[in-house]
Amino acid sequence: MRLTRKIFNLNDPGWGRGSDKQQNNAEPPRRPNQDGPPDLDQVWKDFNRRLNGLFGKGGGGNRPPGSNGPNGSSPFGGGPSPKQTKVGFGVVGAAIVLLWLGSGFFIVQEGQVGVITQFGAYKSTAQAGFQWRYPYPFQQAEIVDVSQLRTYEVGFRGNARNKVAPEALMLTSDENIVDIQFVVQYRVQPTGAPDYLFKTRDPDESVHQVAQSSMREVVGGRKMDFVLYEGRTQVAADVQRIMQEVLDRYETGILVSSVAIQNVQPPEQVQAAFDDAVKAGQDRERQINEGEAYKNQVVPLARGQASRMLEQAEGYRAKVTGDAEGNTSRFLSILTQYQKAPAVQRERMYLETMQEMFAQSSKVFIDTEASNSMLYLPLDKIMQQSSQGPTVDRTNPMTPQPAVPTPGQTNQRPTLNQTMSNTLSRERPVR
Repeated sequence: MRLTRKIFNLNDPGWGRGSDKQQNNAEPPRRPNQDGPPDLDQVWKDFNRRLNGLFGKGGGGNRPPGSNGPNGSSPFGGGPSPKQTKVGFGVVGAAIVLLWLGSGFFIVQEGQVGVITQFGAYKSTAQAGFQWRYPYPFQQAEIVDVSQLRTYEVGFRGNARNKVAPEALMLTSDENIVDIQFVVQYRVQPTGAPDYLFKTRDPDESVHQVAQSSMREVVGGRKMDFVLYEGRTQVAADVQRIMQEVLDRYETGILVSSVAIQNVQPPEQVQAAFDDAVKAGQDRERQINEGEAYKNQVVPLARGQASRMLEQAEGYRAKVTGDAEGNTSRFLSILTQYQKAPAVQRERMYLETMQEMFAQSSKVFIDTEASNSMLYLPLDKIMQQSSQGPTVDRTNPMTPQPAVPTPGQTNQRPTLNQTMSNTLSRERPVR
């Protein structure tokens, strides 16, 4: 009874510790209220002892001396039962399985895709987000950045001064050498990530080789002046198109974003001679432009003058033709009237002709056959008197006074046409 009380009495300092000698050799018990962190070695020993007890090993190797009870039995009541051992194995196995399944979770960042392979062969592509695959060794996932813009410099590294001559020097179709420096920017297509990983051994190096070969192909089919001046944009566009065609044929999964030509110039060894040739070409172009400008100024002016002369000639022709036709029509109408009354028509024609002549002259001299004197007609004075009437100077008594008409008589003056008709009738010889 006392033995049982000794074994199960928790306050007994000798419980589970054996004899007094063993108690002296054993480690002193730790105080539960000891300050500071716990002893990691003691925690690890306790964990191993519990784990060995869970799997039925008894923990004898890690149990301190004197821990066995009477008759060699464990104070914890002996090893675990077979059922407990199976449960322990099941718990540990389940934990291992859960950890193994949890290793299949992975995260794909935005701008990336995950390429999933099953036993080394391509299986599927995972988009951005929290994804899961079968754990290793069944499936694996490799992340590919499809948003990164990769850059490759051809003919230089870093800046234009760090030239790489073997890459930059190229031959044109007119057998000239040009120094070209350009930049290629490309990225991996989201749908081409499997091709980028598995179809080509080194896709980036393929881009480098294709860029150089494409530029040499385009430059080799163009002349030097075209590459140096007006054809830069066209050359870059052709190089990008050829590169994309070749990379698609190789199934690299790469998209060429842009090809930018940084610098194009002749080699440094012939730069001075080339500058002289460029200046001569510029002078030639300037003279050609000046000649074209002079031609554009003179030719339209000459054409305008020729057109104006043609229009004047056409107007003169129309005028002369119209006058001739009008005179012909007038002559025919006069001829008809003349045939009806020749004397009257001759008199009328004579008067109309003289009227036209006198209308353009202010003085007329008429030679008469009766005497040697010549008749002078001051038509300007006659016309002035006819329009204004006679002026009388009443202060001069020698000036003839106008006759005062008698009652019943009217003051009538002959008109200019009547005076001329009377004069011409008296003086014109009768035929």
